Amino acid sequence: MMGFWKEAHGWAPIEAAELLNKSMLEWQGSLAEQLSVWCGTLTDGQLILAWANLGALVEGQMKLLLSVYYQDYLTDADAIKKKGHTLDPDGVTLEPLILFFKRRIWSPEEEWETWVRMVQQRRNAIHAFKAKTIGTTDELHAALAKFLEFVRFINGRLPYPDGHYFPPEY
Repeated sequence: MMGFWKEAHGWAPIEAAELLNKSMLEWQGSLAEQLSVWCGTLTDGQLILAWANLGALVEGQMKLLLSVYYQDYLTDADAIKKKGHTLDPDGVTLEPLILFFKRRIWSPEEEWETWVRMVQQRRNAIHAFKAKTIGTTDELHAALAKFLEFVRFINGRLPYPDGHYFPPEY
């Protein structure tokens, strides 16, 4: 999925293609390949790293959607702003992304916000000085299954040149 969008020149709007080209989508792909590392029983340190891995991927999926629809995002009244200037998706942190998606992308009956905030909170345990909830290995595994649904949710909203391209699931 990330490899496909990294090569969007020629059919995607030029501004979106340039933003996607400069983004580190290949790192997103590499991080996704590491998810299998977290399938067994994990120590606390491994669990913290797994949540950080998952959190980076969730944030990356959200940024991908906004980057693909970059022109629409720039003209959206709810676009993420700082000092009156719309921020590019690649420079936005997770909290403003959550707020934007809550207002503009997720429908009220979808429970994505609750799940993303749980991932966010557990990902922040990477700042390992203050006690934070990291959950259990089983909770992480459930979150990984939900992540696949999230990737499908995002991918289902992306425009592909042939209208029906779907990245392979490994």
